[in-house]
Amino acid sequence: MFGWMAWTWPTALVFVGIFSAMGVLTVLEIRHPGGAERKGVLGLTTTRGDRLFISLLGSSYIFLAWLGIVGTPLWWPLAGAVLWGIFCFWKV
Repeated sequence: MFGWMAWTWPTALVFVGIFSAMGVLTVLEIRHPGGAERKGVLGLTTTRGDRLFISLLGSSYIFLAWLGIVGTPLWWPLAGAVLWGIFCFWKV
């Protein structure tokens, strides 16, 4: 049924993580409406959803650049992506 995509455990965990983050943001938005807008170091006024999008987009660029330049293993870009996500939610 799902033969059109290479579903592996790491792939499934990435999607579970993204949808879980979206679920957490939905619950936060219901509890505290308004998206917690703030102006960060990039000069953008962002909400929680914007910061999630920027962190996911940046993480994908980190992984693609690492794969293009170095290849495997992917532990170092994972650490970089986690640090990028922390930076996005803290300062952006």
